Amino acid sequence: MICRNIIACDKNLLQKLIHKSSTLHHLNQTHAQIILNGLSNDLIVVTKLTHKLCELKGINQAHLLCSTFHKPDLFLFNVLISGFCQNNSPSSAISLYNHIQKNTSLNPNDFTFASTISASSSLSSNKTGLLLHAHSIINGFGSDLFVGSAVIGFYLKFSMVLSAKKMFEKMPEPDTVLYNTVISGLDRNCCFSDSLNVFENMVNRGMKYDSTTLAAVLPAAAELQDLKSGSEIQCSALKAGFHFHDYVLTGLISLYSKCGEIFTARYLFRHIKGPDLISYNAMISGYSCNSDTGSAVKLFHELLLYGEKVNPSTVVGLIPVFSPFGHLNLTRTIHSFCLKSCIVSDPSVSTALTTVYCRLNEIESARQLFDESPGKTLASWNAIISGYSQNGLTETAISLFNQMQRFEIRPNPITITSILSACAQLGALSLGKWVHDLVKSGNFELNVYVSTALIDMYAKCGSLVEARQLFSCMKEKNIVTWNAMISGNGLHGNGHEALNLYNEMLYNGIMPNGVTFLSLLYACSHAGLVKEGDEIFRSMVHDHGFQPGQEHYACMVDIFGRAGHLEKAFDFINKMPAQPGPAVWGALLGACMIHKSKSLAQFASVKLFELDPENTGYYVLLSNIYSANQSYPEAALLRQVAKKRQLAKTPGCTLIEVRGTPHVFRAGDDSHLESKAIHAMLEKLMEKMKEAGFQTESDTVLHDVEEEEKEIMVKVHSEKLAIAFGLISSEPGTEIRIIKNLRVCLDCHNATKFISKITERVIVVRDANRFHHFKDGLCSCRDFW
Repeated sequence: MICRNIIACDKNLLQKLIHKSSTLHHLNQTHAQIILNGLSNDLIVVTKLTHKLCELKGINQAHLLCSTFHKPDLFLFNVLISGFCQNNSPSSAISLYNHIQKNTSLNPNDFTFASTISASSSLSSNKTGLLLHAHSIINGFGSDLFVGSAVIGFYLKFSMVLSAKKMFEKMPEPDTVLYNTVISGLDRNCCFSDSLNVFENMVNRGMKYDSTTLAAVLPAAAELQDLKSGSEIQCSALKAGFHFHDYVLTGLISLYSKCGEIFTARYLFRHIKGPDLISYNAMISGYSCNSDTGSAVKLFHELLLYGEKVNPSTVVGLIPVFSPFGHLNLTRTIHSFCLKSCIVSDPSVSTALTTVYCRLNEIESARQLFDESPGKTLASWNAIISGYSQNGLTETAISLFNQMQRFEIRPNPITITSILSACAQLGALSLGKWVHDLVKSGNFELNVYVSTALIDMYAKCGSLVEARQLFSCMKEKNIVTWNAMISGNGLHGNGHEALNLYNEMLYNGIMPNGVTFLSLLYACSHAGLVKEGDEIFRSMVHDHGFQPGQEHYACMVDIFGRAGHLEKAFDFINKMPAQPGPAVWGALLGACMIHKSKSLAQFASVKLFELDPENTGYYVLLSNIYSANQSYPEAALLRQVAKKRQLAKTPGCTLIEVRGTPHVFRAGDDSHLESKAIHAMLEKLMEKMKEAGFQTESDTVLHDVEEEEKEIMVKVHSEKLAIAFGLISSEPGTEIRIIKNLRVCLDCHNATKFISKITERVIVVRDANRFHHFKDGLCSCRDFW
């Protein structure tokens, strides 16, 4: 025990006492002896004392000590700057740097800049870090390895991947630490291919890598499910003698788990002599991501029986994020365990639970968790925004994103892709363009997932030209990118262009997946490419060995049926190896609606009412078919059946965005502030349209009423109201874009053709199935939709 009395101590003894102090109490006693022995002005002693105070979390005391020291040198200042960084006080570190610059004659060195730039990585804005980088260049440290590593870490922290890459390329002799910084930083920014490329470059240059390098690069191979690259990394680990390092083994378990090789992962786990909690966590997570929830729960119980205290990572691995369906009770049980264990407030736990609740459509539970979370991380915001977007609650997702912006929380690629998905669903082009500006300012453009989401957004918002330009500029394209562009062309009825893209994709060595074929079949369906669609389906099965799903079969039925080959579509269904589901029979019923085939429609409806009796859409379709055939009693009877079952029809509505503000219209709507002007414009248009030869298509009106009444009914459909509002609210000659939540009716389709010619406007309509581009009295679908 250190005595409180004055003890004659030499300098070396006091330095040893500082070094051996394990608590602030002991260190304060040593500090007292330093003062009593007249060494309070000794620079070396004070520097060591400051360092130890920072290490023991006595940062305020360390700051006071330095501020009262008569003439601190740069080394002492650097120690305190580093201490501020260690004690989560980045602003204080920056303030001390400013003090050195303004109030002393000292010149910052490489350590000063490296520590201060690292501190700036923890700030909410990147402005300070950018200024410090500029200062380091002016002071001659632009190519310094130590400073460069901190700068690259800063850029990657703020997702400025392009700037980080440029800085890395300028480093004359990067060392292992710098490579590790780059690899792990690219992983955090979802640039997994780049991470693998950097590691490959490191190996090719003959650089030494360590266990940290391997542990950093393995997650990239795991996320890409690239077992080949992962196996090569494992070979490197074996050669270098790092294979059985805990972090490397854990990374390998995760790799094999995410690549579906759960038996190999289990083998590696069993060959760990004394698996620690980290190893258990990796294996539990491995079982979960392979939908083996039972084994995950069993291993979790085993861990508890051994008396191990689980941590948040254990619980996150157990939460069935990858296969949530059917596991609501398990999720609630885990949630209860977290509450009892007082770990529910951990950001990673609350975020994982939020994600699962969202995927189970338990959005209220998810929102409650998010709202009650004391420390909302970026991942927390991403989970709830993505959840609302995936559940079709796009306006709430956008509202939360705006709230996040007000809190000055910087988005990352995951946030951007989630909000772009919401913009795509809503058709909010102006908001999508604003997010695109954020992408540019945040240097996210090189991220393949962000660029793909932008392509998808522009295509689904009707701007296929912008989507194609982005696609052409992308250096790296994955299968999702190609699928987005193929799907986008399908939405716009460009079937031949979709097929050309597919051939280009194959030429570039990208192998198709189930989504690729579904997008191609959809494109063929909406372009009337029956022969091409049939060839794609056969190629999918025979050349690529894909087992078609119900969606693929439904697309083939739609291809035949939409083209009028109803008997061929019916024959195709009868020859299916699998039992046809609702999607298949629904496609046939839709074709019967187009071609007014009452008998086949009745047969398809019987099947649909058996398979999916709660779906109102099938009742509406059959009722429309009866009305089109003037079988009004049967249509009325069917409506009564639906009413008794309490099946409500989805009300038709149309959205138009004017100067960034969305306006929604429903059939017969007169609630809009400009209602009188809208209806006056409609009357004016109808007069001009009739003069040009327009005739009302009233076949789809369900009621047995006089023709004149039918004309009035279809005249106030929501899409006509939206177009009329667009005409009175925009400059002459500008494009009008509207979004209809249902399939556009024949009368509105014909009317829009006439309106486009009379007003000399381009009108873009997105309905439930596809895009229609109206210009000069013609539609891009060529009346085939």
